[in-house]
Amino acid sequence: MKVVVIGGTGLIGSKLVAKLTEHGHEAVPAAPNTGVNTLTGEGLAEVLMGASVVVDVSNSPSFADDAVMEFFRTSTTNLLKAEADAGVTHHVALSVVGTERLQESGYFRAKQAQEEMIKDSGIPYSIVHATQFFEFMKGIAESATDGDTVRLAPVRIRPVFSDDVAATVGRTAVGTPVNGVVEVAGPDVFQLDELIGKGLAAKNDPRKVVSDVHAPYFGAELQENTLLPGPDAHIAQTRFADWLAQQQG
Repeated sequence: MKVVVIGGTGLIGSKLVAKLTEHGHEAVPAAPNTGVNTLTGEGLAEVLMGASVVVDVSNSPSFADDAVMEFFRTSTTNLLKAEADAGVTHHVALSVVGTERLQESGYFRAKQAQEEMIKDSGIPYSIVHATQFFEFMKGIAESATDGDTVRLAPVRIRPVFSDDVAATVGRTAVGTPVNGVVEVAGPDVFQLDELIGKGLAAKNDPRKVVSDVHAPYFGAELQENTLLPGPDAHIAQTRFADWLAQQQG
């Protein structure tokens, strides 16, 4: 099976290409550095020739509200049109658990727009909603930092290892389109402020985490369960403590 991975040289994309190749599929990484640009359409027709499945794990280079909306609208429009022309029979996209509950955030409004375009495209699809990756804890801390203080809401989160996300996306890609959402999350539930505090302490980061129920998360206020998956989520095996210990090793 030929699977084209848009964003195939990034964190998830490179792992996904490796996993699909291991299982005997023809996995093709597609990104600007491989000559494929979804914003301009450059290289799309060529790379999609003979593809059965397209997996989109690309992300906007800018998180500014207008830029991120422009990125997902333009790239998804170009990609879906090229897929229709090429006869692709399964479109898979990686998105985020809680996207529909985080619409105060420009980033998540853009991800929601992307999902709606996929649903309306007429191409059979599967959308994978992942909780935040272990590797993204640093980004969460950065976004919530003011001076030496990191202000975060004391809400629940179930972070997941990027390898486990790539494995779930890979299984979904070679399976039958679900025409709906598949969720994946890590095995442990944490409080967001405590989780980031653990991560900072492990790196001897002097910043102080302050708990604040109104602290925004990428522009959106959180409720207790905003970041948690539903009861049917696939629960991955890798624990945050084990991953953290490996990072320090």
